[in-house]
Amino acid sequence: MTPIDGAIWTILMLCAMLLLRIPVGFLMGIAGFLGIGYAVSWKAALNTVATDIWQTFSAYGLTVIPMFVLMGQICFYSQVNERLYRTAYKWFGSIRGGLAITTIMACAGFAAICGSNTATAATMTAVALPEMKKYRYDPLIISGSIAAGSTLGVVIPPSVVLVVYGIYTGSSIGKLFFGSFLPGLILAGFMAITSFLMCSMKTELGPKGPKTSMFEKIKSLPDALDMVLLFAIIMVSLYAGIFTPSEAGAAGSVVAIIISILRRRLTLKGFFDAVIDTLRVSCLIFVLVAGATLFGRFIAVTRLPYVAAEWVGSLPYPGWVILWSMLVIYIIGGCVMDALAFLLITVPIFFPVALKLGYDPIWFGVVLTVVTTMGAVTPPVGISAYVVSGMSKEIPLSTVFKGVIFFLPSYVFTLILINLFPELVTFLSGLVRY
Repeated sequence: MTPIDGAIWTILMLCAMLLLRIPVGFLMGIAGFLGIGYAVSWKAALNTVATDIWQTFSAYGLTVIPMFVLMGQICFYSQVNERLYRTAYKWFGSIRGGLAITTIMACAGFAAICGSNTATAATMTAVALPEMKKYRYDPLIISGSIAAGSTLGVVIPPSVVLVVYGIYTGSSIGKLFFGSFLPGLILAGFMAITSFLMCSMKTELGPKGPKTSMFEKIKSLPDALDMVLLFAIIMVSLYAGIFTPSEAGAAGSVVAIIISILRRRLTLKGFFDAVIDTLRVSCLIFVLVAGATLFGRFIAVTRLPYVAAEWVGSLPYPGWVILWSMLVIYIIGGCVMDALAFLLITVPIFFPVALKLGYDPIWFGVVLTVVTTMGAVTPPVGISAYVVSGMSKEIPLSTVFKGVIFFLPSYVFTLILINLFPELVTFLSGLVRY
């Protein structure tokens, strides 16, 4: 089978993904199995399924996914988000558009211990929506700030997308976590500036909240200690080489449980719900990884990644032109299908191209993560937008998407900065031992 056949097979799979109601993980696995069987032999296809699936699920590194998901779910069910929101509100509530800025800052804080778009969107909708409505904020900025802010869970470590990318490409998860830290803060800052400018130019979108004294601001800081402690345990242990990523996730989960029990915030029912949700999310990701592994083996058989890398390397264009062409493809792909699934489909093709162009794999992973966040809010498959609309009831999906449009330049500006100053990623990632 030629590289052209591999490209055609990939396009057919994408079309089937859009037209059929088959879970994307199973569809990638089926496409990979049939492709290997046709290109090599059916015995080779069966052997690939047996060996690759076993190697994938027996890998110790894969345990990092349920560990970080469990930590986020424990925090979700112990209402860490509400305390974070109170702290952020004390500091930013009195600024024009302050509640929207508060929501984004709280999303950033919760993202640092959760790492999930949907969990952050659901949590912050429940917490922020009543407060913003009480202070007569417009539904446009309410829905836009919550939906856009929830995507910070993918960029700010720990991030499930970064974990999956690291496992799939063999990159250091610790380096990916540290490398994404500054871009995540920059993206959150751009979103906060967007909220301020929107409410300054059109004051009826977000009136000022009541002022708070410096004493009240400082007094509110202990409510954020849970997040700070968990984040510090993960990042410091990874930096010092004390824990592997899986061990850091396990330690974070244990500390989250202990804090929740000491604060009497976690019920027995909440704990079991957190475990069940962790199993559900982890199984979903495992199926995606397994399907992507089989499909990646098929793509390798066709030699499409290597031919594409050689062809791109011979083009008379600067590397940044080719890079931005790939990013545009990710933005378009994220509009029509699940962003993580599209990432896993395309990484076998684009990752070798990026290496051929001389880009650092950690830097490239962070860039893809920022682009992937856009897929969570862009129509028609922006999952975070659907979560916000579904939980708010009275805010239609069209209003959520309109509100998100104002925040899309934040992603673009962040990508431009990362391209102009790669040190924003490589400086911190270079400090990690492994």
